[in-house]
Amino acid sequence: MKEPSLPGTSLQRACRLLVAFCALHLSATLLYYLAGSALGPPGSPEPPPRRPPPANLSLPLSRPPPPTARPRPPVASGPPGPCPETSPLLVGALRVEFSQPVNLEEVARINPEVKAGGRFAPKDCIALQKVAIIIPFRNREEHLKYWLYYLHPILQRQQLDYGVYVINQDGEEEFNRAKLLNIGFAEALKEYDYDCFVFSDVDLIPMDDRNTYKCYSQPRHLSVSMDKFGFRLPYNQYFGGVSALSKEQFRKINGFPNNYWGWGGEDDDIYNRLVFKGMGISRPDAVIGKCRMIRHSRDRKNEPNPERFDRIAHTRETMSSDGLNTLSYKVLRTDKYPLYTKITVDIGSPNS
Repeated sequence: MKEPSLPGTSLQRACRLLVAFCALHLSATLLYYLAGSALGPPGSPEPPPRRPPPANLSLPLSRPPPPTARPRPPVASGPPGPCPETSPLLVGALRVEFSQPVNLEEVARINPEVKAGGRFAPKDCIALQKVAIIIPFRNREEHLKYWLYYLHPILQRQQLDYGVYVINQDGEEEFNRAKLLNIGFAEALKEYDYDCFVFSDVDLIPMDDRNTYKCYSQPRHLSVSMDKFGFRLPYNQYFGGVSALSKEQFRKINGFPNNYWGWGGEDDDIYNRLVFKGMGISRPDAVIGKCRMIRHSRDRKNEPNPERFDRIAHTRETMSSDGLNTLSYKVLRTDKYPLYTKITVDIGSPNS
């Protein structure tokens, strides 16, 4: 009698047959691969790998010139065009201090583009304005050194065609700031066709080169934020320190008054003249308009003018008969130094 088969016996036989078939197929494949390798020529090189596509298909595929190739000669350009309205050379806020002494020979060395008499004009563009900077002066040599040290680099970065004129009052009479400024205006025009005039005290240094020393459609007050006054205007009508007027604006008000001897008053008279001629005052903002004053005691022969308030009250009546049209002085000497022009003048006396 035949024994009954165990469960799953048929499945086991099928699995064995499948394993045997796979082994046979693998052996045949191996024999075929070995036979194909033997048929190829010995030492035949592998085919070169495919070059990957360029990483950025938007770039041109032309090859750069060889290292030995000579650069193309520069294309000849015409005369320079006008300088931009805002100079690209400006750096903004500046550190201004007066703790170290200044050597003017060194200042001249580091400003080689400044010509004799304190003249400069940019080479790569034509300045938009020709600016005469007028400094009323007497016995302030150390202050002038700091002014020249700081201002020449600033003015060059502002791309101005400028000259620096130091108007030195001779003698021991009371100081007359406004009359010296009138003289500077007249003398500078004898040298060059300036169209803008910046009138600056010698002890004021701007703290931001964006405060451009140029003229605007309205008279410009530049020293609006002085450390002396806590970096704000002492009063809204204040026009002292540093200001800029075009040639036309200055002539329209008959220049500055000649009869303010001693300290004070002339700035307010100038403000009145501008208002009476229908002009306003433009100013930079309080940040760009920051400036530092060199501390000093009041100069001898520059005491407060006791007549200043009375004179200010009568500006409207006196401005047509006191100014450029009545200016009298005598030039004693003109010195052309490397960084500035010094004009020494006899301006008379309060009683002359």
